[in-house]
Amino acid sequence: MATSDANVEIGHVTLVVHDLPAVSAFYESVLGLERIAADATEARYGVDGKVLVILKADASARKSSRSEAGLFHTAFLLPERADLGAWLNHAAEAGIRLDGASDHLVSEAVYLHDPEGNGIEIYRDRAREDWPRKDGMIAMVTDPIDLRDVMAEARGPWRGAPKGTVIGHVHLQVGALGPAEPFYAETLGADVMARYPGANFHGWGGYHHHLATNVWNSRGAKERHQPATGLVEVGLKADAEPLAAFREAYGDSVADPWGTRFTWSAK
Repeated sequence: MATSDANVEIGHVTLVVHDLPAVSAFYESVLGLERIAADATEARYGVDGKVLVILKADASARKSSRSEAGLFHTAFLLPERADLGAWLNHAAEAGIRLDGASDHLVSEAVYLHDPEGNGIEIYRDRAREDWPRKDGMIAMVTDPIDLRDVMAEARGPWRGAPKGTVIGHVHLQVGALGPAEPFYAETLGADVMARYPGANFHGWGGYHHHLATNVWNSRGAKERHQPATGLVEVGLKADAEPLAAFREAYGDSVADPWGTRFTWSAK
């Protein structure tokens, strides 16, 4: 399935950064996103005219720590395995260092971070009918991945993020899974699709996850003090019915218990 098959999907993320030129260059040259708009204080990057990442400069913002709530990673979903292979070849040629790589059964993924430490995943999905299930949920694991095999799938050089690239999911750090689950499952209406030690995975419309929460680095974290670097907003795209429900219940936005804000707009 495509993430857009769900009635709610991820539209964009907004990040506060200290060094706008350096972070902008990363999203443009390393990830291959298109510069859609930019000035001295804000830059917008995306694919095919659709904004996926908004960078806001704030030199006075407090630098976030790895142990607080907020972003674990933004996950960019490529259309095909061949695209992931092309990006890996590009990364090898450019000397881009990876933080890790995994086969999750539903997907194959590689991990890195931007110049200010914001986590990034680049992945491709397996076909929905191949997603394994256990006890009524989707089964995901963290297995090794054969990167050379993926790289061999490339049909040509990397020429930037291809049309159809989207933010497939956003993975968040929270202080506790107990209060996180009702917010994500009930307030946002994203079903619990999988559970993992220290993490829950939520999705709309049967997708393996549009949002995830974990406490691996952030157990016990309190609400974030703003302004701070890192994630400040996740923009959701919704069909008419859930969009109307969001607006009636919460107006323009709502924040999780740790201050991560969600906004919404029409698909």
